[in-house]
This record gives sequence, C-alpha cells and structure tokens, in this order.
Amino acid sequence: MKVFLTGATGYIGSAVLRALLANGHAVTAAVRSEEKAALVRETGAKAVVVDLTDRAALAPLLRQAEGVIHTASAQDVDPSFVPNVLNELVHSPTQFVHTSGIWLFGDNSSITEESEPDAPEIVSWRVPIDRQVINSNVNTAIIAPAVVYGGQGGVTQLLAGDGSGPVSLVGDGRQRWTLVHVDDLAELYVRVLEKGAAVGYVIAASGENPTVREIASSGHGTVELVEETPDASRERLGAPFADALLQDQAATGQYARDAYGWTPTSGDWLKAEHS
Repeated sequence: MKVFLTGATGYIGSAVLRALLANGHAVTAAVRSEEKAALVRETGAKAVVVDLTDRAALAPLLRQAEGVIHTASAQDVDPSFVPNVLNELVHSPTQFVHTSGIWLFGDNSSITEESEPDAPEIVSWRVPIDRQVINSNVNTAIIAPAVVYGGQGGVTQLLAGDGSGPVSLVGDGRQRWTLVHVDDLAELYVRVLEKGAAVGYVIAASGENPTVREIASSGHGTVELVEETPDASRERLGAPFADALLQDQAATGQYARDAYGWTPTSGDWLKAEHS
C-alpha cells in the first residue's frame, strides 16, 4: 500500500514508519526539513519537505496515497491539516488513521471506545478535531494511545531519575497510568490502516495499568520516592501537564485485540523495561 505518513521522525511516528516498512508498505513521509528527510530516506522510505498547513502542497500527496497516517498531531497543525485531509479524501476509499490520546478520557477506571471525552485542559483542543474525523464521510479511525513507553522516549521517563538522588512522584503516586509499548502501538497502526474501515476510536492500551509509584519503583530499587501534593506537581511540571498526569486511568484494549487480532508482545512493563 502507498502510505502518506506524518511525524515519521517523532517518537511514535518513527516506530510506525519501521512497522509499515516491515509489513511491505511503500511510505512517503512528510517532514519539516532536509535534515529530517535524510533520516527518513536512510530507512528506505521516501520523504518530502512540506508544511502540513499548506493545502495546495498537500493535495497531490494525499491523492496519490492509498492510506494516510497522521502521528504529527499537534494543536498548531490539526485545525488546518485534518480538515484538508478529510476534504481531499471524501470521494476516495483511502483510509485515514488519526492520532488522539488516552488523556482525553479523564479520570476513568474502565476506558473503552464507548467512553465519552472528559478532557483536561492540555488536550481539550483535540475534542472538536476528533469529532470532525468521526463525523466525516471518509474511512477514518482514531487511535488513542495509552501512555507510551519503550526506547528513550515517553512520559514514563519523567520517573526515571538519574540515580543520584530521590525521584519525585507525580502527586502521591497512587494514580494509575494505562500503558502501551511503542512497538506494539506501531503494529496496531498498521493493522488499523490495513483493515480500512470507519470505526471511531481505537484504544491502544496493552492492559497494563500500574500506579505511578509502581512505575517509579520498578526502575530504582532502594532509591527514595518522594510524594508531592498536587499543587507541588503543578508547580514543578506546569498545571496543564500535571493535571493530565494526576488522572487515574485504566484500560484493557480489548476491542483492539478482538477487531484487529492485535497481541501486544513487548510489555510487561516491569519485565520489559527493568528486569
């Protein structure tokens, strides 16, 4: 399949690029600079330097694609990029796989595809964009990744510390973060793209739902873990970011397993990252 991919040099997008190529797809990646284009070309994919808000430049790239995956989802890009994609693909069978996120669903101990958004401030901008995607006449799917880990990226790195002193938790650390390994997530993007149906949200969660304290302690042995008040976390991290991290969330990702035959293989967090 000819796939147009955004975010191909990012944390999630680079994993998606690897998975697409491994599954035999021909990828054209949109990047912001020749430096990033060179990185993409080293993988064997094509690269084009383009502004994602430039409709005229994007139109021929989208028309040539048999599938579009958008992992460069951002507040300064999506209000222009997403409507342009939907307009270009409205009379096409091309599948559009958009990216949202698990934080969108707020404090929720059983997040599923039927859950209503209850977004904290930092991701509230996503709600109207996602609605545009869901209500369009295009074959669309919205992947909502859980907290992503693996490699050198992801929010869990906040709890990694440097081994030289105490590690600050977010709040008291009793809230759960629902997790997914970046490589498992990338495989799900490929499966959703290949199925090509309009499905709404797909919750990309491995079923691991450890507390923040469990995540932090798994990598530090006897290192001291320091609880914070919510206000102290907001002061340290900024209120919008901290409020998202203070949410208690859990999910199983069962729909992704049932509908796409997705079987996460890279986690258990405790064993995969810290054994």
